[in-house]
Amino acid sequence: MQAQKAEGTRDLIGREMRAWQKMQQVAGEVFGPYGFSAIETPAIEQLDVFVHGIGQSTDVVRKEMFRVFSGANFARVLEEGTDAKLKAKQRLALRPEGTAGVVRSVVENNLVPQGGTPFKGWYAEAMFRGERPQKGRLRQFHQVGIEWLGAADPAADAECIIMLMEFYKRLGFDLSKLRLLINSMGDPACRPAYREQVRSFILDHADEMCDECRERAELNPLRAFDCKNDHCREIMQGAPLMRDCLCDECREHYAQVKRYLDEAGIAYVEDPTLVRGLDYYTRTVFEVEAPGAGVGSIGGGGRYDGLVELEGGKPTPGVGFAVGFERIMLALEAQGVELGQGEETCVYVANAGDEMRAAAFTVCRTLRSAGIVTEANYQGRSLKSQFKQADKLGAALIVVVGGDELAEGRVRLRDMRSHEEELVELDALAEAVRARL
Repeated sequence: MQAQKAEGTRDLIGREMRAWQKMQQVAGEVFGPYGFSAIETPAIEQLDVFVHGIGQSTDVVRKEMFRVFSGANFARVLEEGTDAKLKAKQRLALRPEGTAGVVRSVVENNLVPQGGTPFKGWYAEAMFRGERPQKGRLRQFHQVGIEWLGAADPAADAECIIMLMEFYKRLGFDLSKLRLLINSMGDPACRPAYREQVRSFILDHADEMCDECRERAELNPLRAFDCKNDHCREIMQGAPLMRDCLCDECREHYAQVKRYLDEAGIAYVEDPTLVRGLDYYTRTVFEVEAPGAGVGSIGGGGRYDGLVELEGGKPTPGVGFAVGFERIMLALEAQGVELGQGEETCVYVANAGDEMRAAAFTVCRTLRSAGIVTEANYQGRSLKSQFKQADKLGAALIVVVGGDELAEGRVRLRDMRSHEEELVELDALAEAVRARL
């Protein structure tokens, strides 16, 4: 049987790999001036890192998270029918999102000591969720995100949103064709009462709503606002709204975030039904949509002031966002933008015969040492075949190493577009090539 990739995964090759690298480059350029440094956490974490952080009642934890066992532990689970007897360090999961792992790292490494400087980190990593594969939704996907721990000021919320929109702009998006949604989800002082109001509303309409929404009423009632059932969505339009239940502190925090966004000229739409799918969010939440791209949200985030405590740390405010690479690629395509531009222009070194192979080898080393992308003949091709191969590779120039020219310390340089040729001194070859690329 021919080897095949797992369902819901993709190989990043050629244009897509260049686009992923470009996205990481842009991330560093946008986030760096705000004081953010790159961080990478393990793709595999103890299960409790995600259960504590994301929430036991979320779809991510209940339905989508990939569990990981060693062969011995998997056999034990099969035999016992449960993993309850495994130690915490043996109960592992693949990373379904980036925030919980970063927070675990901050807590474990004491990166935000009490009263210390806030931690600012950005990541670009693969994530894993056991969802049904579809457009813009894979089982292994890639995200770029930022996490800012230790800043309670609403200015941090606003700056995260400003960074996010600048990131989209640098990738090539027409921001007028994107839609930024914002809302406040309150905090532990005001959200519990609101959750109970929404729960009661769902139960009052239980006979009209789907089974999943009835289940959500007990587990996570706010998720009913995201139900894909059109009838449920219509009913939820009459549900109580968080904006009417905010405490004074949350209301002022939200108002200040909007004032900062207004001052920065960031266009947004207030969506009082916007909720995020993970339990750790508090106060400000936001999402960005690309209408017409058919992929829904292409990024979002918010504040998570209680997450550090859930991961075993001291009370520490936090805010951040994440964007999905695969969805962004689809949205850019819908706007006619090419992120993964063509490969860097290369030079092809051809030899006029096997006796010239050693000299061609030296020429390649010279060009590559000068930072010039260089290809050559490694298949024993004829000179004519080497020219054809250079054309297929998209080479801009060909350096022909021939016996007569080499005896004079020169090589022949051919422009593949104009077909013009000239003799160039070996000592000046790198400079001549760079000038023509």
